[in-house]
Amino acid sequence: MSFSNSVIAAARQSLYTAVLSDVLDSLGHTEQAMGPGLRPLDEALVLCGRARTAMYMEVDHVAKGENPYDLEIALVDDLKPDDVAVMGCGASSRIAPWGELLSTAALARGAVGCVTDGLVRDIKRIRAARFPVFHGGIAPLDSRGRGKVMAIDVPIRCAEVRVVPGDLVFGDADGVIAVPAALAERAVSLALEKVSGENLVREELARGDSLAVVFARHGIL
Repeated sequence: MSFSNSVIAAARQSLYTAVLSDVLDSLGHTEQAMGPGLRPLDEALVLCGRARTAMYMEVDHVAKGENPYDLEIALVDDLKPDDVAVMGCGASSRIAPWGELLSTAALARGAVGCVTDGLVRDIKRIRAARFPVFHGGIAPLDSRGRGKVMAIDVPIRCAEVRVVPGDLVFGDADGVIAVPAALAERAVSLALEKVSGENLVREELARGDSLAVVFARHGIL
């Protein structure tokens, strides 16, 4: 089940990962936040879009005549506006699937970010391009001979969370949330309501109302 571009626009403009996580908890989906080891290259940037997935495995060689980048290239060349490349590497410390050139190609196609529990490189140029990337570590490694894409646009695990192509992926300085596509419209709507409530609570706390009174009044903490 897909969701409209307006859902992405509203989430990108007004939401943050903590409020989405709270809403998903309330809906019974408590395993949607990627592990705390996944960090943004630039904490000032927000990532929000539809998941396009790649499943990696570790390897120790490249067969003669093989192009180990075939599926990786196919995914990046097929990225569309508002897509997010999500690379599941099993938290490998050997696979660095993302760098400057893939960021440049993705940005030119209107993609809005990359999430990987593997490693990234060329980080100064990626930061300069202001392309949101969330990663499991930084290293100068090429993936050639260390990791290979086994499938694209299939359900994967990234940083311990199941991600299905088309899911809503949202990331900011607090981490990354994967929202199942079928829940995206409802979750974003509820999160927007919660943001409005949190704004009111913040104002009341700032003027000196006690936390106990404000919580009793709104049920928001």
